[in-house]
Amino acid sequence: MTTGEQMSGLKRAWLWLAILGAVSLIGGVLALLNPFAATLAAVLLAGWTFLIIGVVQIIHAFGVRGWPGFLWALLLGLLTAVVGISILANPFAGAITLTTVVAVLFIVIGVIKLMYAFSLRPLSGWVLVALSGIISILLGVMIFSDFPWAASAVLGILLAIELLSNGAFLLVVALGLRKAT
Repeated sequence: MTTGEQMSGLKRAWLWLAILGAVSLIGGVLALLNPFAATLAAVLLAGWTFLIIGVVQIIHAFGVRGWPGFLWALLLGLLTAVVGISILANPFAGAITLTTVVAVLFIVIGVIKLMYAFSLRPLSGWVLVALSGIISILLGVMIFSDFPWAASAVLGILLAIELLSNGAFLLVVALGLRKAT
């Protein structure tokens, strides 16, 4: 590829990244304006993802039927598909379950960050790692303190934050590519 072709490709890439960034930012704002709808969207996306992965796993299992792990692959696919169907059949229960998983994950990650911070203790910056761990634990505790009502908004707010962060990232990269061309 010549330099002219590369510059032309970068010029097209920055515009598409800028458009994706703008769409992501708009999605993030909309999710913040209606966290319940965003939570429902996140739960339905998770349900469909589990179902599709489960079906693909089942198909794969039958494709390698002679393999010694066939039964385990099949059971894993069936279980994953059932989880997806369960979430899709009752998205509100799915929201509660996924919110519980997020809260537990925050607490576990927070504890691990704290242990990591104390292992770094003679080094500078260990306090910031500890602070990050404390914030993670507090987020998990906050979710549980308003449970199950938190399930109606937590996933939507997290989705909004991710969309906003992703949109900002894409716009920064797009503007950097635009300047490079």
